[in-house]
Amino acid sequence: MIGRRSRRLPAVLSALATATCLTLAGCGSGSDSGSSGKTELTFWDDNGGEARTPVWKHMIAEFEKANPTIKVNYVGIPIAQAQQKYDTAIAGGGLPDVGGVSTAMLANLVAQKALDPLDDKIAASSLNGKLNAQVTATVKGTVPDGKLYMVPMSTNMGVFWYRTDWFKEAGIEPPATWSEFFTAVEKLTDTSKNRYGFTIRGGAGSIAQMLEVVYGQSGITEIFDASGKATVNDPRNVAALEKLTGLYKKVTPEADLNNDYVKMVAQFDGGNIAVMQHNLGSYNDHVKTLGKDKVAAMAVPKSDSGVHAILSNPVTGVGVFATGEKKDAAFKFAEFVASKAMNSYWAEKTGVLPANTDVNGEPWLTSLQHIDMATKVLNDPATKVVQLPYHLPEFNSITKAETEPLFQKVLLGEMTAKAFLDEMANKLTAAQAAYKQRNGG
Repeated sequence: MIGRRSRRLPAVLSALATATCLTLAGCGSGSDSGSSGKTELTFWDDNGGEARTPVWKHMIAEFEKANPTIKVNYVGIPIAQAQQKYDTAIAGGGLPDVGGVSTAMLANLVAQKALDPLDDKIAASSLNGKLNAQVTATVKGTVPDGKLYMVPMSTNMGVFWYRTDWFKEAGIEPPATWSEFFTAVEKLTDTSKNRYGFTIRGGAGSIAQMLEVVYGQSGITEIFDASGKATVNDPRNVAALEKLTGLYKKVTPEADLNNDYVKMVAQFDGGNIAVMQHNLGSYNDHVKTLGKDKVAAMAVPKSDSGVHAILSNPVTGVGVFATGEKKDAAFKFAEFVASKAMNSYWAEKTGVLPANTDVNGEPWLTSLQHIDMATKVLNDPATKVVQLPYHLPEFNSITKAETEPLFQKVLLGEMTAKAFLDEMANKLTAAQAAYKQRNGG
């Protein structure tokens, strides 16, 4: 009996190992070639699903045509599970050769030494000088050593969607400055018709939009000053927040207090709102309901001092994993999907801003008003991108669970704008100090 168990043990262990590899969907990527004799790569899509999986599969097919000796095995991971999937693979083995990465998770992956820096490879590749400077600055600003741990492919941008028909009826041009903005939304408000000039996001997801309005007005371009102190409670930002919250219930619906994305879209697309703040991603929702002739996007207005400050948005891209044994092939794939043709295809199909600047003049891009406008803003040297501190592990908790309920108190007049921003500034300053201490800064 003991002899039988001894003989069976290797087979059992082999079966367990195989099951583990299937679970992690990354094992076997260390071998130089598959059964076909080709070099095989495993690619993890960090946002797998109906919208993006077909896009990736098309690009993989194009890559394999151009590189017949390389096969890419696609693994789609729902975005809500991506961070945990990577963490599990780092701890237990089974990382892919190459995978989708965003700046929202980049600092965590780099801290665990999971990714290779790609600066030298990019500099020696066809992508050298082709990647948008604002986009690469966002990626570099996410990690302590300021290196590119992924090949950036795209980003998003905060915009203000507006009813072109309402503006035409009122004889108003889309506002270029914040003073013009406040004048316009007041003029466009007619409560007797249940029409409001603006809608404030007071519920889930409110803080990023609030910061976009505040920094846009103040023209301050850094979240931290040279000493590491947060700038959110700068007097200019306090005044800007007072101006924003002063709109509540005057040119906005009272229901804005609990507004999340779904409720904002319902109000705007339902015909009650002239201007709605969001990003490029909501285009299809608006056009489906209102039609292309009644909605357009305008950039975040310039401060009255002339500074055009916009908030950074997460950057998506492709990372080469440090444990992989086929890094040249893995980078070749990353380079290919970020090339002009593939980056153009990616951006058009997913509705984002391309990182490759050679895409900027493509006909599909210039034909879409919101993408064309946003691309010009992102590529304008005068645009100042306020880099949100994605590098801070505490950033999400500070700007969500800890702060969103307090913003509602400001809207209700139960807390002053200064007290609110002071509290946020103290938390961000403490988090930044802890980050510098951990990283020897």
